[in-house]
Amino acid sequence: MINEAYLSIGTNIGDREEQLRKAVRLLQKQKKLQVLIVSSIYETDPVGFTDQPPFFNIAVKVKTSMTPHELLGACQEIENELGRERIIRWGPRTIDLDILLYNHDNIKSDSLIIPHPRMSERAFVLIPLAEIDAAVKLPGTHLPLEQYVQKVQGKEGVKLWKTADAFYRL
Repeated sequence: MINEAYLSIGTNIGDREEQLRKAVRLLQKQKKLQVLIVSSIYETDPVGFTDQPPFFNIAVKVKTSMTPHELLGACQEIENELGRERIIRWGPRTIDLDILLYNHDNIKSDSLIIPHPRMSERAFVLIPLAEIDAAVKLPGTHLPLEQYVQKVQGKEGVKLWKTADAFYRL
């Protein structure tokens, strides 16, 4: 079965743009996954733990035959390969890959929650996601993504840093 998923990727350590490129390349190397669209890069102020450098964030739309837990495993392998360390919750990181949506599924297990918790409150997630697919709806809602974006617009510092065509060509 072919599934559609949306991922959020963020980084604020080292060469942030290159970290994002590496993460997308590693996604493309997955045998059961095809990267369809990559958003522009947005520079965002940190949320939660604010005493750290700004983040670069992107959203990625993929097609995959992986189950949600297999996709989570692939994302965690990429994080490990790129040196992700979990020291401070919401703290600095070389890379962070999160599954935002998987089809229109609601999934809740000990290791995975989809849709991603708090995504509807996070401008750094919603703005890149709306760029690549403004028609997407959160599971269990009939509200267009634009309505969520309007609620969070200006809440966090989210600035376009580099357009998708200047950042990454599939």
